[in-house]
Amino acid sequence: MENIVELKNVTKKFKGFSVNNMNLQVKQGYVTGFIGANGAGKSTTIKMIMNLLRPDAGEINLFGLDYKKHEKAIKERIGFVYDGNVFFEGLNLKDIKRIVAPAYKHWDDKVFHQYIEKFELPINKSMKTFSKGMQMKASLAIALSHQAELIIMDEPTAGLDPIFRRELLNLLQELMIDGNRTIFFSTHITTDLDRIADYIAFMQNGELVFNQSIHDVAENYALVKGGLDLLDRDTEKAFVHVHRASTGFEALTKNIQAVKNTFGDTVVIERASLEDIMYYFKGGVQHV
Repeated sequence: MENIVELKNVTKKFKGFSVNNMNLQVKQGYVTGFIGANGAGKSTTIKMIMNLLRPDAGEINLFGLDYKKHEKAIKERIGFVYDGNVFFEGLNLKDIKRIVAPAYKHWDDKVFHQYIEKFELPINKSMKTFSKGMQMKASLAIALSHQAELIIMDEPTAGLDPIFRRELLNLLQELMIDGNRTIFFSTHITTDLDRIADYIAFMQNGELVFNQSIHDVAENYALVKGGLDLLDRDTEKAFVHVHRASTGFEALTKNIQAVKNTFGDTVVIERASLEDIMYYFKGGVQHV
């Protein structure tokens, strides 16, 4: 099974916003970073993948199964890691384990306690005493204790200090070593993904702009800088969006070779970060 998650022509409409005709694949055994500005539709998409929202149209399959017939089997194989406390704040981890463990046939008490110890989490203190980072670690410990094959993380590093973020990213890299897990990682902190992502899915205004390997993103997208005299209606077709200043222009291209063919050595071509790509697409999608 190459794709562990498949969305085919998925649409969900709300008043004033919609996810439109989404076609998304998440490849098994890799880390897919899911990026986009706040309000782009990332959380809506994740809720549909989790079957917390039903699409108005289209088809969603996980592990080659659909929720209509296989909801319990699918959710047995998913671990969801949220950026805050999704449990009743008066409970401690021992209580939560007692409630959660029977829901999973592959729950492993030994693994649970190994992660509680590894993450240095107090098992008898209530969740309301946990920091945001500790709450996220608790969610991850629970996900790993029932041998989740797909770990879905919705903004897990938001609000965490840089040291804790680095620790989390190192941990995620360790989890991927055996090749048995897939991680779908939603974030607007794109620098986190430079270190761990294999694929990047970029969403804007309810639409999927691209879903490419991190290598292909680096190969295709670049920042281009040059003089204003180089721009006209035809040459601008090489760019997604152009920013003009009195000193010249800076633009994003998704076709480096086309820029080289058009401008030769009259422009400077630099690597575009994921943040650059999000910024320029938000500036206005042109010639895409």
